[in-house]
Amino acid sequence: VEYGGRWFDHPDFVAAVTARARDTLAAAPAAAELVFTAHSIPCAMAETSPYVQELETSCRLVAAALGHPFTLAYQSRSGGPREPWLGPDVNEHLRARAAAGVRHVVVVPIGFVCDHVEVLYDLDVEARATAAAIGLGFSRAATVNDHPAFIRMLADVVRAGVETS
Repeated sequence: VEYGGRWFDHPDFVAAVTARARDTLAAAPAAAELVFTAHSIPCAMAETSPYVQELETSCRLVAAALGHPFTLAYQSRSGGPREPWLGPDVNEHLRARAAAGVRHVVVVPIGFVCDHVEVLYDLDVEARATAAAIGLGFSRAATVNDHPAFIRMLADVVRAGVETS
């Protein structure tokens, strides 16, 4: 098995996420806050990998393309309750943002490339219910799924991997 190169800052990945977020922001109230989400991992694992730095870079690039400030939260924590995982948890984060006066959030699952249970349930059911319970407006951007720019990026990564092997 060979792994392709990293693509957290690939222009086509950034373009695909930006397009999905822009579509959702356009339908949201003007003061909506942009909240990126990604899968939480154990803090010990995060300390030995570029995971957080790459996520933050992706978020900064997309937010810059949108001209919009952002926050980052984590979701889908699993594992033992005594082991610390990256936070804030998206539901805790939504509560904190509402307490700070935010009225609407646009959640962008930047750490997930396709719709699956961790997006469809953790965000569309659980996080949406958390937001509703505290009077926080909630919109979720689509994942990149089959966005043409994302497909181009995948082809670029595969092509580059084949050319270097």
